[in-house]
Amino acid sequence: MTAPLTLSLTGRLAALIAARPISDDDYRAAALFTLDALANALAGRNTKPGKILLDWAASEPLTMGREALLLGGLTHILEVDDLHRASVVHPGCVVVPAAYALARRRAVRGRSLLAAILRGFEACCRVGMAVGPAHYKIWHNTATCGPFGSAYAAGDLLGLDHAAMTDALGNAGTQSSGLWQFLETGAMSKHLHAGRAAEAGLLAADLAARGFSGPPKILEGEKGFFAATCADPKPERLLVEPDAPWQLRLTSIKPWPCCRHTHPVIDAGLEIARQVGNRKVEQIHVATYQAALDVCDRVAPQSEYEAKFSLQHTAAAAITDGKVDFSSFDADARARLAAQAATVSVQTAEPFLSRYPKAWGARVTAKLGDGAELTAEREHAFGDPENPLDEAAMREKAAMLLTFGGVRDVDGFINSVMALADDAPIPALPEAGQ
Repeated sequence: MTAPLTLSLTGRLAALIAARPISDDDYRAAALFTLDALANALAGRNTKPGKILLDWAASEPLTMGREALLLGGLTHILEVDDLHRASVVHPGCVVVPAAYALARRRAVRGRSLLAAILRGFEACCRVGMAVGPAHYKIWHNTATCGPFGSAYAAGDLLGLDHAAMTDALGNAGTQSSGLWQFLETGAMSKHLHAGRAAEAGLLAADLAARGFSGPPKILEGEKGFFAATCADPKPERLLVEPDAPWQLRLTSIKPWPCCRHTHPVIDAGLEIARQVGNRKVEQIHVATYQAALDVCDRVAPQSEYEAKFSLQHTAAAAITDGKVDFSSFDADARARLAAQAATVSVQTAEPFLSRYPKAWGARVTAKLGDGAELTAEREHAFGDPENPLDEAAMREKAAMLLTFGGVRDVDGFINSVMALADDAPIPALPEAGQ
C-alpha cells in the first residue's frame, strides 16, 4: 500500500506503518524488547528516583496515564534500556509503558500488545531519524520523538482508523518537549522525560478515539515540530525504506548501565583490559564522534549520574577494572578511578564522525608505563544489531535486572513475557518479593 502524496507527512507515516507485515520472528523480537523494558522498570524501583516516583504514584489512584508515566520513568533510570542509533531515541522506555498500561486494562492478548509495540517503535524511530543532528544538541530525542511512538502504540490497541491515528500523532507532536539542561546538575529530569512521553502519547490516542482532532501537519507545518525544534531536519528520512526490517529490529540493547555513547569506548576498553595485566596505564586516548563529546565529555563527574555520562570515567573503569556494572559509578568507584580518568583525552576523528549516527564507534588507545601502546576499535558496540546479545544473553540481562528489583520468581516472569509471542495473556508486574 502506498499512501497518497496529498496526505500530510504524519498521515503518510501512519499509512506506511499500518501496511507493514509482522512475522513470527518479529513477534519474538518484540517480546525480547518488551522483556528488556519491563525488567528495567522493575529494577528502577530500587533506586532513589524510583522510590520518589513510586511515592508520587501512591499518592492518588493509579490511572492509566499515571501508570504509563510511572513505568516510563522507572524504565529509564538505570541507563541500561534500549537505544535506536539512527534516531538517538530510547523507544522501549516510552512505547512499552504506554502500550502495557493500556493493554492490561483492555485485557488484550500477547500478540496484540507486541504488534502495537512494533508499530510504536517504528513511529518514534522514524520521526527521530527525521529531526536532524542539531536537534539532539538541545532536545532529548526520547522525550520529543517518543510521544509519536506511544501514541501510535496506544492508537493501535484502541483500533483507531487512519484519520483518528493522524489526529493522535498530531496531538502527540504538539506535546513534544524535553531539554538536556538537566545534565548540568545531574537532575532527575531524564526519567520524567520518558514518563511524560509515554503519558502524552497515550492521552493523545485516547482523546483521538473520542473524536478529539489534532494537527495533521504537526511535522512539516510552518508552526510545526520541525520548524520549532529542528535546525536541520531531514524529512525525507521519515518515510525512507518502507520495506526495511522493523526499526525495533534495528535497535540496540545496552549491556552496561550508562549512556549508550560510552558503550563503544567500554567495549574497546574491556578488550584492552584483558591485555594490560599488571602494567601501569599512563594515558588513555579516545577517538569518537561529535555527539558523544557533546553529551559525555566529563572529566571529573561529581555524581553517579554524571559518571554514567562520562567517556573519561567509563574508559577508566573498563580498562582498570575489566568490567562495568552498577557498582562502577558510585562514590567509591568515582574516587578510586578519578586519577586514571584524568589521564583520558577525548577528541573526534574519522571514520567515526562520518559514520554517525548509522554507526556509533570509537577507538581507544592506552599508553603503558613500559612504553607499549594497546589499541582497540569498535565500529559497532556489543548490543548493536550487527553485534547483538542473543536470546540467552537477553534473558541473563533481564534476570540481573529483576533480581536487582527484588523479584523472586525471575524465571517465571521472564517466561510469561516471552510467551506473549505465542499470544499468551499479558502478565501482571510482580511486586518486590514476588
